[in-house]
Order: sequence, then C-alpha cells, then structure tokens
Amino acid sequence: MTGWRLRGLRTRLLVAFALLSVFTALAVAGIGYVRARDGILQRTQDNAAVEMTTQLKQLYPLPRQPVDTSALQSAAERLNGRKNSALVTSGGHSAGDMPASVITPELREVMKSGRVAWQRVDVGGVTQLVLGAPLLISTGDRRNPTIPSGIEVYELRNLDAEIDAVNRLARDAWLAGGAALVVALILAVLAAGSVLRPVGELQRAARRLGAGDLDARIAVRGSDELASVAETFNSTAESLQRHVGELRRMEADARRFVADVSHELRTPLAAMTAVTDMLDAEAKRLPDAAGEAVRLVSQETHNLTRLVNDLIEVTRFDSGTASLEVDDIDVAEAIRATLRVRGFAVETDLPEGIRARVDPRRLDVIVANLVGNALRHGAEPVTVRLRGDQAGITLAVEDSGPGLDEAVLPHVFSRFYKADTARSRSEGSGLGLAIAWENARLHHGELVAGNRPEGGAVFTLWLPREVRR
Repeated sequence: MTGWRLRGLRTRLLVAFALLSVFTALAVAGIGYVRARDGILQRTQDNAAVEMTTQLKQLYPLPRQPVDTSALQSAAERLNGRKNSALVTSGGHSAGDMPASVITPELREVMKSGRVAWQRVDVGGVTQLVLGAPLLISTGDRRNPTIPSGIEVYELRNLDAEIDAVNRLARDAWLAGGAALVVALILAVLAAGSVLRPVGELQRAARRLGAGDLDARIAVRGSDELASVAETFNSTAESLQRHVGELRRMEADARRFVADVSHELRTPLAAMTAVTDMLDAEAKRLPDAAGEAVRLVSQETHNLTRLVNDLIEVTRFDSGTASLEVDDIDVAEAIRATLRVRGFAVETDLPEGIRARVDPRRLDVIVANLVGNALRHGAEPVTVRLRGDQAGITLAVEDSGPGLDEAVLPHVFSRFYKADTARSRSEGSGLGLAIAWENARLHHGELVAGNRPEGGAVFTLWLPREVRR
C-alpha cells in the first residue's frame, strides 16, 4: 500500500517474526506436503501396477483368435473390483464398465513397449488412475520371446483414500503453519519486551533529560549492546549535568556581579547626578567650551544612571524577584500620563472607559520604552492606539519609518541587541525593549514586533483584563 508505514519498533518486530514464521512454515510444510503427496501417489501407482500384473496372469490361457465379445466380457468381469472398473479390447471389440473416453493417446503410446502404463486423469472433476497393459503370447524364441496377442486390458481405479490422505496432509500443513505463527508471535512479544524494555527506559530518561531533569539515569543490566548504550547515556548525562551546573554557577556569579556593581554604582551616581544638575543650572553663565563640557557630563551621567537602573531591573527578572503591584486603573488615562510626563509628542487613539487590573508602574515602563524606541529609531508621526475586549487590552505603537528588517525581527527583544552593528553605542541602554517584553510576560501577556503593510514598525502589546499576582 502506497504511503503505508510500520510505526513503532514493537510492530516491526512482530511483523518481522510473523513473516519469518509464515515463510518458514509454508516452506517446510509445502515441501513436506509435496514430497508426502508424491510418495503416496507413487506408492499407489506401483501397488496398482503390481495388482494389475497379478490379475492379468489370471486371464491366461488366452482365448483363441479371433476373440468374441463374450470372451472379452468374461475377462472384464474377472477384473472388475470394488474400487475399480475394467475395459478389455481386441480387434475393435470391447467389453467392461470403464468408459473408453478416459484412455489417452499418451497412455496407448507407452503401452506399445509391452509394459504396464498408468496415468492420472480427471473424470467428472475427480482425479482417478488409469492403468493399461497388453496381453502377450510367449513364442519360445530367445530373440523375440513374446508377441502381442491383440488384447488390451484397462483399469480405472478411484483415488478416494489417497485424496483423503493428501487432504489430511494439507490440513496438517495449515495447522502447523498456524501453530508456528502463534508460537512466533509469542516469541516476538517476549523478544520485543526484552529488547524494548531498555529502549523504553532510554526514551523516558531522554525525555526527562530534555525536560531539564539532569538526574535522569538508566539502570545498566547485562553486558550486551543495550547495556553499552545505557552506560553511554549515563556518562553523557553526568557530563551534561556537570557542564550545566558549571554554566549555571557562572551565570549566577555573573548576575550577582552585575547586581552588586549596579547597586554599588547607585550611590555615587546619585551624588554625581545632583552635582551635574547644579552645573546645568550654571552652564549658561560659563564660557562656551566649559558649558558644552558641563552639558555633556550631565547627559552621560543621566545615561549611566538609566543604564544602572535598567541593569538592576533585569537582575530582578533573572532572579525571579520581580513582582506585580496590580491596581484597577483607567488604561487610557495611565498612557496619557506616561506620554505627558516624558514630553512625547505622538498621535493617540485612546478610547475612554477601558479599565484593567495591571501594575501601573510596569505599564508605564512598557509604554515609555515602546514610544521612546519609536521616536528614536522610527520616524514621525508615531501613533499610540488602544483597544479592549472582554479578554484583555491591546496597545499598538506605530511609527512611519522604514520598518524592521526581517533579520532583525527575531532579535528585537534581545538584550543589548543593535540592528545597526556599525553603532558602537546609542542614547538608550539597549535594554528598553527587553525590559518591556519581560514586564509583558510578568503580566501573563504578550509583546510582539512587526511591520505595517503601508510601512513602518508596529509593536503590539496584549495584557489580560485582570492580572493576578
């Protein structure tokens, strides 16, 4: 069957054993059947030839020539038996119960040698045995000891007993084949169990390992190939567990280092920010070069402060300590407040009356990062659209820039990812979109990036109506 495939090792083993057993049983039973059938028929033919030879001796001395019909009839009656009928012919005359139509030219040809000949023929759909022999006259001449008498004798014997025996052989062959199939299936089940048990254990252990259970191991039994596979799996799992443990330790050390450094930097940065704010106020009265230097220091200090704050926020996500402080808020009013505080000049489509239980601070961070990213890397006008339904709220931030390259889309929410590799640094920390995505995930929501058909990038945020802490 086209497209049909055996699925599963157990099924393949069972089918293979079944096919092998059927083929073997058919071959053995078939050969045995053919040899036994031929032996039965050959023995029957030999015995029939011997019996006919014995019966022919009872017809001597032969009647004088020409032979009349009464003499042929008398000879036929002496040959007729319970399981056979006879036909005696001579000079165009014949007598007996056997139909002459079953005598074939091939049989007559063999009889010319003076020997008893036989042939199996079909009579009314039943296989029967025809025997024929000529009656010979002894001449006493060494060179030509016998001559034909002109009398031919034929016998038709039924083979009912032999056919029954052959049928029993065929039935026995089928029974032997069926028994061999059953035994083969039982052996296949046992063999499949012994082979597939460790394979199943290996599969379950591999699934556990893939799911993150690095303690998954397999019991090693015996010393065959499957035991070698189990030992290899265990050694691989141990090596993987060791390397993963080392990587986790290094990752934890790195996170702790970032968190410690970020916290240590907050105090000096706070002092530096206060100082730069004071210098900003005096920058207008300073000479041009000094004023520009003060403004540059102030800007970089604020950028560094924002980077440290973002790193601290990221470490909270990584450590699992980030939490939600949900409140029932008017989403449109919260978004307008975010835009107003940061001075973002964008177009808005914010219907009134859309309320949700979310964390206002984290929603503020998401909106600020999305709109700020659109203004920095897209092109105006930037539009903020809000929609709501019974399940949740949807916020879309669209810009009119060139859009996002297809190669950038899979990495747009990655930390420190820059679409333009030529930019060594930017105004942002490179963590804004990553933090927005983490905040969406913390709300059990979703944040995706794409491109509008008419051009420009679009970031779509979906949050459930009610977020439980």
